[in-house]
Amino acid sequence: MIGRHFGPRTVFTRFIPPPDPVDMPGMWQRYYRRWEVMTRNQIDPRLLELVPELSAMVPPAIQIDKVSYSAFGQPALLDWLTRHDIDGIVVTGAETDVCILATVLGAVDLGYRVTVVTDAICSSSDPGHDALLELYSKRFSEQIDTVETHQLLDAWSPAE
Repeated sequence: MIGRHFGPRTVFTRFIPPPDPVDMPGMWQRYYRRWEVMTRNQIDPRLLELVPELSAMVPPAIQIDKVSYSAFGQPALLDWLTRHDIDGIVVTGAETDVCILATVLGAVDLGYRVTVVTDAICSSSDPGHDALLELYSKRFSEQIDTVETHQLLDAWSPAE
């Protein structure tokens, strides 16, 4: 697994909803009024935890909570990357066409080298997932690398 391979350079981000729709700005209130069952006042808190396999990696990996789609929506990730003099990110996770899209474009905007691991991302929308994989590899080919897990692990040693 990629997280184990990179150990202390691994960052897990968790999407944490607000307790109540009014706790968010602007259109997020509309979103959470529509999906109020997903607010912290209603959702089972265990559903917000990292799955046990990932949680077992923290530490040395770190966990950063976010309240918006992009992992760059909160300053914690950028602060951590800056403190550790990191110039590229490897992206895995869920919702290719939502959180991953927002995070990838945020990283591109900030000038990071971005690698999307195509067999380590997923979406609840197959058409959205497929469209974004094509967009990442064709439209953003100068700023986003797309690889499969085996290619990533073959190319980068843990010491890099």
